[in-house]
Amino acid sequence: MTLSYSLQTVFPSAEDCQECRSLLQQALQKLSGVRSVNVTENDVNLETDRDLNADVSKVIDDITKSHAHTTFKVEGMDCASCVKSVEGAVCRIPGVSNYKLNHMTEKLELTYNPQSVNYQDVAKKIEPLGYKVKMLSGGPNNVQASVTTAPKVKQKSNKADDHAGHNHAAGDHSDHDHTEEFAQGVPWYRTRSGKPVVLSGILLALAFIFGYIEPQFAQYGYIAATLIGGWQFAVKAYRGARVGNPWSINTLMTVAAIGAIFIGEAAEAAVVVFLFAVGEMLEGVAAGRARAGIRSLAALAPKTAFLFENNGTREVPADSLQVGQLVLIQPGGRVPADGTIIEGQSALDDSPVTGESVPVNKKTGDTVYAGSVNTDNVLKIRVDKEASDNTIARIIKMVEEAQENKAPTERFIDRFSRYYTPGVMLVSLLVIVIPPLLFGGAWHDWIYKGLALLLIGCPCALLISVPAAVTSGISAGARRGLLIKGGAALETIGSVKTIAFDKTGTLTEGKPKVTDIIPLGISETELLAKAAAVEQGSSHPLAKAIIEKAKETRVSVPASSDQKAVQGKAATATVDGREHAVGSPRYAAELSPLGVNVQKQIEGLEAQGKTVVVLLDGKTSLGLIAIRDEARNDAKQALSELKNLGVRGVMLTGDNARTGKAIADSLGLEVKADLMPQDKLRIIGEMKQAGKVAMIGDGINDAPALAQADVGIAMGGGTDVALETADAALLRNSVTGVTDLVKLSRATMSNIKQNITVALGLKVVFLITTLFGWTNLWMAILADTGATVLVTANALRLLGFRSRP
Repeated sequence: MTLSYSLQTVFPSAEDCQECRSLLQQALQKLSGVRSVNVTENDVNLETDRDLNADVSKVIDDITKSHAHTTFKVEGMDCASCVKSVEGAVCRIPGVSNYKLNHMTEKLELTYNPQSVNYQDVAKKIEPLGYKVKMLSGGPNNVQASVTTAPKVKQKSNKADDHAGHNHAAGDHSDHDHTEEFAQGVPWYRTRSGKPVVLSGILLALAFIFGYIEPQFAQYGYIAATLIGGWQFAVKAYRGARVGNPWSINTLMTVAAIGAIFIGEAAEAAVVVFLFAVGEMLEGVAAGRARAGIRSLAALAPKTAFLFENNGTREVPADSLQVGQLVLIQPGGRVPADGTIIEGQSALDDSPVTGESVPVNKKTGDTVYAGSVNTDNVLKIRVDKEASDNTIARIIKMVEEAQENKAPTERFIDRFSRYYTPGVMLVSLLVIVIPPLLFGGAWHDWIYKGLALLLIGCPCALLISVPAAVTSGISAGARRGLLIKGGAALETIGSVKTIAFDKTGTLTEGKPKVTDIIPLGISETELLAKAAAVEQGSSHPLAKAIIEKAKETRVSVPASSDQKAVQGKAATATVDGREHAVGSPRYAAELSPLGVNVQKQIEGLEAQGKTVVVLLDGKTSLGLIAIRDEARNDAKQALSELKNLGVRGVMLTGDNARTGKAIADSLGLEVKADLMPQDKLRIIGEMKQAGKVAMIGDGINDAPALAQADVGIAMGGGTDVALETADAALLRNSVTGVTDLVKLSRATMSNIKQNITVALGLKVVFLITTLFGWTNLWMAILADTGATVLVTANALRLLGFRSRP
């Protein structure tokens, strides 16, 4: 017997955890009576000799006792140095098998053995570093509670659901942290990163004033200002060293400040401490602004909704809405949940969600998104998704995950920094020692220059140059309906040489209509009725067109049974006791040669860009039905822009060559037709030999091709598959979104190059001026603090990226 379970139902955390799926696969294979096991990202499929529901539940329960997931919020992470400190602490917790750390969202996701790790263990390791830790969700108790007592029948799975209790609803994005204080009206001098600036500044000012009152004691005032103001940074350096990160910015700054005191440059040491505190504050401001860009999405959905019940309405919290409930939306109000219009017609402003700047007219049966604004008339909608599963929540989750997936350039910078900082320490030491020992240089002068090199060599600006730009680019895209699953995809999109387009639903509207009905020996009514009977229950666009035509003409459709699909060729069914098929002319010709006149009719229709299907009774052709799917209004403009950007466009379609050529010629691009799914994979593989290739499709039928390409882009209007299948997705069903993705990618890569140039360029300039004795200590720190500010400000410019109107 075959048993199939939805992974989200029986073992939620396994959907997003390869280790969970591997453990489940291994454990199920050991069960008695199991012939085969297949655990995918969404399902569990078993071939067994007996009912194993109880055994599967016990297996899952056993796994969760030794394998759990918990999400923590680590408040206070502002830069890459913070991440390294926290990583060092987490790696030293026995029982932790895996972790994901994202400083932009301040989230730490742990995979661990709950029998040896608890919340206190995590807090004890991280909080001494100066961060606040709190559990957001998960934990062994929550995980076990989420496992059902008996596996349920397979049902629809959605990765946007909670991951072992990980709730990605808007509430998870409203937790307070110090970078939000700037946006909440808290004076800068009262924020966590602002207080050190005030303390250092006051002490520096007092020392300066004291120098006029008692000049002979001014040095002691500056020493006090340095030690008191810089104490917190020395503590951070010590804590970082304890967890395996001794080469942090705090270490370099502390050594430089103390060294300056010892050589009698206490005034400059005090200025260095003050400027460093200012730089820390500005990093906090920048991190807060970047986070606010995504959190603003969570604020789009209204907090309350008007629930329709008993012919009246009552106001309820929006996050309490359940699937299937009816909601009333007044003109000017925001849509509280993803749903379907069941009554009314109005224009909706989808720009907050999809980036569509012009209000879209929607009617009964159309989909609406949470956060959209109803501009005209009263609407009644049916709720289709709960708050934790609506489009906004999924966008936020996707962007968070994207920030964890580093771009190749970012990974290179990370590897480079492991050797860069110790190298700076070594070079600084050599500068201090070699000239005095070998060339008779003055110790004071060369110690001073060596300490300046320490400050110049701080890697913060370099480390933040890539992630700041990538995060801003991903955030800017998400706010405009361009969803990108990570820095690697964002970096690759702009460098593709070829973009392969699926035809139906991508270059065309995806709403084909029947244009011609040509009977061969039967009436038009009978031809349409039997074709609709064969296609009943099919979700294929051509099948829907035939069924819709039958409804329009009020044709009585006979009952059918034994529906089957011949992949890429035909649909078959038993109608009136006989086997009928609706298939391509090529399929019909394989069964029985088509007459010359019939072939000419087919060729004429295909030359007009129409797709022709043949109704067959056994091997006998009963008639032809021509269907045409019109090209999108914006497709030609988008393809022209791609050509101007140096990107080649190719249409891949299963249609015959004449139909494909007619549509391709009207759009001005190449075409490869008569393709089976495996043919698309082969062609994409061939195109990749000439450069990187992107594939854009509907995210369902084109999944293999999307995976084969260097970058898969799904057009799905916010559907589950569109958000989960490919490397990027376009919420707005517009081909111009592809050109926007290319432009955003290239703008981001240009920004990264500018950032790296600034970060390294300032260091080179200050290095030269320091060796020639033209730079003092407080100016040297500008090589890092100043560069960090410039790099961050430059990256934030990407948040203003504008897609087309």
